[in-house]
Amino acid sequence: MNYKETVDKIFTMKSIAVVGMSPKPERPSHYVALYLKENGYDIIPVNPGHSKIAGMKSYPNLLEIPSKVDIVDIFRRPEHVLPIVKEAIKIKAKALWLQDGIINEEAEKLATSKNLFFVMNDCMLRRHHQLLKNV
Repeated sequence: MNYKETVDKIFTMKSIAVVGMSPKPERPSHYVALYLKENGYDIIPVNPGHSKIAGMKSYPNLLEIPSKVDIVDIFRRPEHVLPIVKEAIKIKAKALWLQDGIINEEAEKLATSKNLFFVMNDCMLRRHHQLLKNV
């Protein structure tokens, strides 16, 4: 499957756990998540430092989320990604998305070996916006 097909497939999914979502509106993790929510996705904040973000219940990690998660959108530094990928596999997420500037080849190998869709070093908001313009 090529990159465009992977991205298109990911955007057909509905629930997104946003790992590292900030309560600060000026942070990309905050406004990207709210953009996705405004565009019909179910957003689940994951940030151990907050019980609520933007009026939504926030979870300390992926394992604590009681509902199904399709996509894990990661806003954490590369050295923190691998444990998140392992949690995503445990909860049977279908896709992992590492935002702009987040590159972790080991995480990519692990995720793809478990047949998860994987995008690295890209922005969900930008790709979704491009997808809407091409429809």
